Amino acid sequence: MEPSKDISRLIEIMAALRHPETGCPWDIEQNFQTIKPYTIEEAYEVSDAIERGDMDDLCEELGDLLLQVVFHARMAEEAGEFSFGDVVNAITTKMIRRHPHVFDRSDADTPDAVKIQWDEIKQAEKRERAERRARRGITEDFKGGFLGSVQRSFPALTEALKLQERAAKVGFDWSAPEPILDKIEEEIAELRAALQEGDRAKVSDELGDLIFAVVNIGRHVKADPEQALRGTNTKFRRRFNHIEHVLEAEGETLEDATLERMEEIWQAAKAIERALVAR
Repeated sequence: MEPSKDISRLIEIMAALRHPETGCPWDIEQNFQTIKPYTIEEAYEVSDAIERGDMDDLCEELGDLLLQVVFHARMAEEAGEFSFGDVVNAITTKMIRRHPHVFDRSDADTPDAVKIQWDEIKQAEKRERAERRARRGITEDFKGGFLGSVQRSFPALTEALKLQERAAKVGFDWSAPEPILDKIEEEIAELRAALQEGDRAKVSDELGDLIFAVVNIGRHVKADPEQALRGTNTKFRRRFNHIEHVLEAEGETLEDATLERMEEIWQAAKAIERALVAR
């Protein structure tokens, strides 16, 4: 099998990888749940390549993301649900349907007319979606209700922030940051108790509550939690790289260094940062 610019070759490759007798053992044992984290990871890597302005990486990462689409479509086809062709048909149908003013199916020629037309199309799509879900016996709908506009596809921190912002619109909110700090302390105490009990499910639940409360205080002090955490991640990378470089200069490795020695270098890195900020 040879590489090709034709999408059908990628579909053939995935079919070969998933072949139950001659395919790749790793690919064969995957399912939607096990592949989902890779799909999210590839989307973030596309975003990272865009932020860095690296077109070579962007081309490669878009290919990796496309592979994820083909992977999911192949598993769905094996389950008798839909194929890659159905995915393409669905999105082309949606794009043509949502842009009748472009594809000669409408005379909407002003921004206001296009907006009215778009809203009408979206409402029709929602009705059709509800009908499809009903036929499949799906009753729970996170896209319904007052919070339905908040996408579950958001990263968890962003979803938490959006849910809180949405709830605040109808007054379901804290009046000031200080009570949220009390709530954070309460959640920490509950997390401690869960840890002492050794119940992993409860620990996970209490950890989620704690993070949700921390996101809430970030919202109240106008500090976007996603960006705040990204800044901390960058800081952690920088300080840990300093540990690695210092150890390397001393002829040591990360694996051989003691925790005490690494902490000593970490504190030195913090001191250097403070000195630079003070200038």
